[in-house]
Amino acid sequence: MYALVEYKGKQYKAEKDAQIAVDRLDVESGKSIDIDTVVLVNDGDKISVGAPYVKGAVVKAVVENTFKDKKVLVYKYKSKKDYHRTIGHRQQYTNIRITDIIVG
Repeated sequence: MYALVEYKGKQYKAEKDAQIAVDRLDVESGKSIDIDTVVLVNDGDKISVGAPYVKGAVVKAVVENTFKDKKVLVYKYKSKKDYHRTIGHRQQYTNIRITDIIVG
């Protein structure tokens, strides 16, 4: 059984006991969250597709930890103008573990 959920503007495939890295959440580690923006639910023999969301479907998850991704370097350069800049960015993510998928 799996579900496609939309969370913070992105879509993720959620399976029971799966770990998903989402954009950083301001929630303490160990807290439970409910995601009710479920786009699709597949329970093996029946597929439910929402318009835009499946009614009564909820994905329950537990917040685990927050981490930073690897650094992305951006280099700006203009020829013949003596202009060059190096900028780095590390995106922050939060791991969540899917505990249950409920179809209403």
